[in-house]
Amino acid sequence: MSTQPTATSSAPATESCPCGSGKSFADCCGLILAGAPAPTPEALMRSRYSAYGKRNYIHLERSLSAAQRADFSPADAKTWAESSEWLGLEIRDTTGGGPADTDGTVSFVAAFKTAGEERKHVENARFIREEGLWVYDGQVVEKAVPVRHAEPKPGRNDPCSCGSGKKYKKCHGA
Repeated sequence: MSTQPTATSSAPATESCPCGSGKSFADCCGLILAGAPAPTPEALMRSRYSAYGKRNYIHLERSLSAAQRADFSPADAKTWAESSEWLGLEIRDTTGGGPADTDGTVSFVAAFKTAGEERKHVENARFIREEGLWVYDGQVVEKAVPVRHAEPKPGRNDPCSCGSGKKYKKCHGA
């Protein structure tokens, strides 16, 4: 009579990937978290989201550009990841990131709950290649566009544009 444990005939359910791709974790972000190179900036973004949920701080640091790694704090990443419930990732847009590209962007919304409050992190992330691998290089900051009024400014003695019937200097020009 054998005392060896026997294998059960039912296979474990396939775990879906936290990034929301619809694939299994093993066939999606699991490969990248295990060390495989990300084929695109979007794949790297998805794996970084999954890394927060899976508490894979090594991947979070490894997937940063050299400039970003200088400011990375594993302790801060751990605190944020462990104090949050990761609710979902929405990829809104991607640019570049093809096989011949050296950079690309991924616009995304990461939903999470912290301190009982649901929040969303919205970002247009920049990715670059370093030593042939895609890495996160920070947030794209849009340049401010100056506001220019097409109409000339009202003169002091012109009627006020609010319709009060008063001169501009006595109404909104004061």
